[in-house]
Amino acid sequence: METIKLGLIDDHNLFREGIKSLLNKMPNISLVLEAVSGKDLLTKLNTEVPDVILLDLEMEDMNGVDTTLKLQEMYPDLKIIILTMHKEERMISYLMEIGANGYLLKDTNQVELEEAIRAVYDKGFYFNPFVSEALLKGLKHKVAKPPVIGKNYHLTSRELEVLELVTQELTTAEIAEKLFLSVRTIEGHRKNLMDKLGVKNTAGLIIKAVKEKIISV
Repeated sequence: METIKLGLIDDHNLFREGIKSLLNKMPNISLVLEAVSGKDLLTKLNTEVPDVILLDLEMEDMNGVDTTLKLQEMYPDLKIIILTMHKEERMISYLMEIGANGYLLKDTNQVELEEAIRAVYDKGFYFNPFVSEALLKGLKHKVAKPPVIGKNYHLTSRELEVLELVTQELTTAEIAEKLFLSVRTIEGHRKNLMDKLGVKNTAGLIIKAVKEKIISV
């Protein structure tokens, strides 16, 4: 099993120490970077880029929202899990749409934290029931649109098939096995889907596909 390189960004020392004690109990997860703000993170990324970061929202110098936007611009492959006390549904929906891969509340437990880290690393996203409910409520408050069945985005039948499997939380390798295709081919389809739908990652892809009624919930 590959070791997941993790970054932890939070301006409270006591909280970071608590998270570090949990991470030490998780096999094949290694904390390689700590930062106290978005600006501090961007500086340290010059020497070490983790696979996944745990990012707080409220920080001095550069908050989590601005940091997420900047990371999507500079390090689009870096996976971001927001770790915060904010429960506002609009904030959750917004952050997931601009590039976050997961959203956890700070009162989460060790089991869910580890599950989220591994899911984001393996699949590109993690939606727990709380986040899923917030996203669905956000979709319900939007003006309903007729189904587009992929036509407005010129999706091929294969791309639609891959998209459906992505929403079922299958990894790239699992989709490749199911469709009898290579991992590289599936990665190509996934990239084409993100380009056509104008999103930055798998989480955004699922949200956009549901919002535009390309797939059903």
